[in-house]
Amino acid sequence: MGILSSILRGVTWWNGSTLNTQFYTSRKGVKVGEDDQGNVFYRTQDGKKRWVIFNGEAEASRVSPDWHGWLHHTFDEPPTERPLTRKPWEKPHTENLTGTPLAYAPTGSIRRPDPAPRSDYEAWQPE
Repeated sequence: MGILSSILRGVTWWNGSTLNTQFYTSRKGVKVGEDDQGNVFYRTQDGKKRWVIFNGEAEASRVSPDWHGWLHHTFDEPPTERPLTRKPWEKPHTENLTGTPLAYAPTGSIRRPDPAPRSDYEAWQPE
């Protein structure tokens, strides 16, 4: 299964990078930095193109705001050279957990391990 999974990892885009992206990165990519989740950020020699190779699942919400700004040319300098100043009330960046087991579920949700009993309606019973 090891060889098959490595082949599939090179062909599919949701597990990191495809073979084409790996080839392009090895030829034209200049490593700029890495974030705390292990995602690696690259740019071309002239700096016109910027991209990220995800460590694991390719999920855009895993990119922190400072790296997102650099990827979209909002900031010229990457966060490794000029980090964003943080306000004391700002929370650390977290990815979007929607659709995962760690997603928020309200008290009455059936996705919770201990759903609360519903008391806001009465089920219809045939006579």
